Amino acid sequence: MQFTTEKRTSTNGSKATKTFETCFYEGKLHGIHGGTSCVFLASQHHPLFKRTLPSSASRHHLEVKRMSRVEGLRANLPQFTLEGEPFLVLGGSIHYFRVPRAYWEDRLLKMKACGLNTLTTYVPWNLHEAERGIFNFQDQLDLKAYVSLAAELGLWVILRPGPYICAEWDLGGLPSWLLQDKNMQLRTTYPGFVDAVNLYFDKLITVIKPLMFEEGGPIIAVQVENEYGSYAKDEKYMPFIKNCLQSRGIKELLLTSDNWEGLRYAGMEGVLKTINLQRLSFGAIQCLADMQPQKPLMVMEYWSGWFDVWGDHHHVFHAEDMLAVVSEILERGVSINLYMFHGGTSFGFMNGAMDFGTYKPQVTSYDYDAPLSEAGDCTQKYQLLRNVFSQYHSEPLPEVPSPQERRAYDPVVIQRHLSLWDSLHLTDKPYRSEMPVNMENLPVNNNNGQSYGYTLYETTITSGGTLNSRNNIRDRALVFVDKQCVGSLDNKTHELTLPDGKGERTLSLLVENCGRVNYGKALDDQRKGIVGDIMWNHTPLRGFTIFCLDMKPGFMKRLMSSGQWKSDPKTPSIPGFFQARLYVDSPPRDTFIRLPGWGKGAVFVNGQNLGRHWFIGPQQFLYLPGAWMRSGENQIIVFEEQKAADKVLFAENPDHGRTIDVYKLPFCTLL
Repeated sequence: MQFTTEKRTSTNGSKATKTFETCFYEGKLHGIHGGTSCVFLASQHHPLFKRTLPSSASRHHLEVKRMSRVEGLRANLPQFTLEGEPFLVLGGSIHYFRVPRAYWEDRLLKMKACGLNTLTTYVPWNLHEAERGIFNFQDQLDLKAYVSLAAELGLWVILRPGPYICAEWDLGGLPSWLLQDKNMQLRTTYPGFVDAVNLYFDKLITVIKPLMFEEGGPIIAVQVENEYGSYAKDEKYMPFIKNCLQSRGIKELLLTSDNWEGLRYAGMEGVLKTINLQRLSFGAIQCLADMQPQKPLMVMEYWSGWFDVWGDHHHVFHAEDMLAVVSEILERGVSINLYMFHGGTSFGFMNGAMDFGTYKPQVTSYDYDAPLSEAGDCTQKYQLLRNVFSQYHSEPLPEVPSPQERRAYDPVVIQRHLSLWDSLHLTDKPYRSEMPVNMENLPVNNNNGQSYGYTLYETTITSGGTLNSRNNIRDRALVFVDKQCVGSLDNKTHELTLPDGKGERTLSLLVENCGRVNYGKALDDQRKGIVGDIMWNHTPLRGFTIFCLDMKPGFMKRLMSSGQWKSDPKTPSIPGFFQARLYVDSPPRDTFIRLPGWGKGAVFVNGQNLGRHWFIGPQQFLYLPGAWMRSGENQIIVFEEQKAADKVLFAENPDHGRTIDVYKLPFCTLL
């Protein structure tokens, strides 16, 4: 195979502004920028979409058309057209923020090799603007690089920029500093929310506009918000978001995305409705067709699996059941996007939660039982889907990239430990307040508040008695008297009896934000920490000293260099930090951390927060990408709340725990 790079000239004689790679293979010319042949080649089952692959001469003409960008994705007929030709979207979702940047190319190549032609991704506002007015589109968050890479590999892109994204992501991707305003009304035209969205979109659109189809980029459609029909608090809100896009120069096709319930919400002129589903029931697709006669049909989210919550089963969606539905959707000529094609990982403290009467935080793994596993393996689903999608191409699909090697490293022994209490001087200056203050309103992080992690509240008591949270703990608190754990409080346990003691004693509440709700009507009520009075013998506690323990990289760096670590294995203090060293030969390989005998907490490798561990499962591992390790010594730190073992183990494959077939459950039980 020989690769060459050459300049092309457009039909009007002007010099092309892009350099396109071309691949000469067996004497045939294939453009690999922007799609296999610019238009989708549909299956023999669909005469409507049937085309033959252009000859070499006509392919050259298509490359010229691509540079001149005559017409993007259109929804004016019962089928999509792209550059005036019939086009069936075969999409898949991969979130760049859930996949280590070093693995973006591998995952997208596997998407291409499966027969998909379109990448879809959300854009998480809370990562790109973690502090108000400070934007980050670099490194792991380099959206431009990710979309450009998709183009280089021959994929179109549908962008889903929110501002709300759901995604089983903390607060649906909305930044927690929005909740500093006690009157905030998220996802409405409330002035405080509108102002914040406008400032964010001012920046975001400058990043994505050059990537639009009309600018020569791969983005052929943009989604307006996400599943608003299920929220629907403000009829002016969706037109506002639409205007946010169009007034800043976005001219590509606009879409909305809703489940069966939300589909009934009024649409907007010039915006195509799409549907999200897993089962072909309720006549959902026909309902969509009736709402938009003579328009293309698309399943924007075909749920290839499901997510997991702590204390429940691992959800699986058997490949044969999934394949039957996907095949029927395609046989109807309906465009599809697999959500997820590759789920990845909600690294750090970024997982979301559900609350439909009972609060349920989600696990760190976002494996989703997707066609590509959390570590990027091609599953049985992948192979079956590839066979189906190959029918929609007139030439063989690209070869599937080789699987990445993994390794079960030898166990490492805990060498040192540091009590939480001995680490408090490494945090930012504690805040003193007569009343308890929720995380988001703490004067930390340049007055943007605390977003994630733990917060320690300390005050004094002078007797025994009853502690009552009045359900003001968000979400879980370990309770200590003079640094000795006496119990816990959460959304189910609101009361705790404390033993008698002499004199003034220190009462400490270590409160964990287990993840903000990402879907449903409870978004405005997602402040974390202590959100109201805690009663001590029927009297509100007062006089707090509050420590922010968000465990961000700066804190972890200070922690690792601290001189207060202890080596005595017989007297570890819980809660605390436990350190081990993993020595890796070159090159490092992916692995899975296992923590049998441990309780609950988080794991950090070389300062990178891998996520939460909790013995209740179902997740019994944490994915450790080889790309985040280095040859030689790697620092592992386990933050542990409950009980510690003396080793950290490694496995070549994940243990998802108990499983349950999502396809056999009523949909309401998933929520």
